Amino acid sequence: MEWWSKVVPAIANDTAYFAYNRPGYGKSAASETRRDGAHIVDELRAALLDQGMQPPYVLVGHSLGGLYMQLFARKYPQEVAALILVDSTHPKQLEGAGAMEKQSLWTRGVIGVLVTGTAKEELDLLPQTGEQVLGLPTTAGIPVFVLSASEPMKETSDLARFANEKRVEIAGMYPGSKQIWVESGHAIPLEKPEAVIGAIRSALAVARGAR
Repeated sequence: MEWWSKVVPAIANDTAYFAYNRPGYGKSAASETRRDGAHIVDELRAALLDQGMQPPYVLVGHSLGGLYMQLFARKYPQEVAALILVDSTHPKQLEGAGAMEKQSLWTRGVIGVLVTGTAKEELDLLPQTGEQVLGLPTTAGIPVFVLSASEPMKETSDLARFANEKRVEIAGMYPGSKQIWVESGHAIPLEKPEAVIGAIRSALAVARGAR
């Protein structure tokens, strides 16, 4: 939740909101279900309804959370008013040059030490989640805002070039989407929270106008 500490307070007067740590993170109890996107999306949907929050929703997701929001929007399009992807993971992020076996021993070692528990389960199932996303039609008639980090675009390694290609491709996955390049690293909610706040307010305005 620390990643959203500069965003959530700023929108508190704009709309009702639900922000949470997924099961297994922070103070959220772990879940015994598989940690693929389909289960995570359905758990979020149930949690929203349990809190009395009725659709349609403006969905906001950063990094891997963005991949889950893509799946939510494709799986339940009638429940989504707008989609905001904040330097989101691409459904094919771990293919090609992004594949784990292509990374250096040092990188794999660091990931092995730092990514454990629920986070490791989600990472291991990321390819399956990506297939779930691509197995459903893209969103139609739903406003999509794509916030992309511009600082990594300056990097030149094979992995960086691959990741940056995916940053460009995500917008193409959603015809009519608005891509916004943010002068930031991957941690946009922390480094440039105003960009996320602005996108949320724009999405709310569009959604309310449509209604």
